[in-house]
Amino acid sequence: MMNKPSKINIAARHKARRFALQALYQWQIANHSVHEIAAQFAEERLMPKADQAYFQELITEIPAKYLELDEYFKPFLDRSLAELDPIELAILRMAAYEMTVRLEIPYRVVINEAVELAKEFGAEDGYKYINGIVDQLAKKLRKIELNS
Repeated sequence: MMNKPSKINIAARHKARRFALQALYQWQIANHSVHEIAAQFAEERLMPKADQAYFQELITEIPAKYLELDEYFKPFLDRSLAELDPIELAILRMAAYEMTVRLEIPYRVVINEAVELAKEFGAEDGYKYINGIVDQLAKKLRKIELNS
């Protein structure tokens, strides 16, 4: 008898992304270690009902691969990485990670989540910028999915 794959809780996954964005922002700005940040989030019990495993994956894997991830979206930027808002940079890194590593997540979900996070945490019209970059990223990285 085969086990069915567990169904993803969309709300829990969204919450994991929200908390991961905050953790990645902290990692970028304060230069704290990922382990310190994860411990802080766990200690303060900030993440009820979030997908804990996905949160851990994002805050561990994105800092480990950030230079590679940056290369995916750099060609679409109209400014340098240093000039990007730190929230926008964290969102773009998360989107690049999901586009390249989490191929089971549809590109439209990646775009939508990135835009929603930018609306909630970013600058006033930052979500438009994020939408344009992540859309171009999808066209580059998910050609087969876009054409099907």
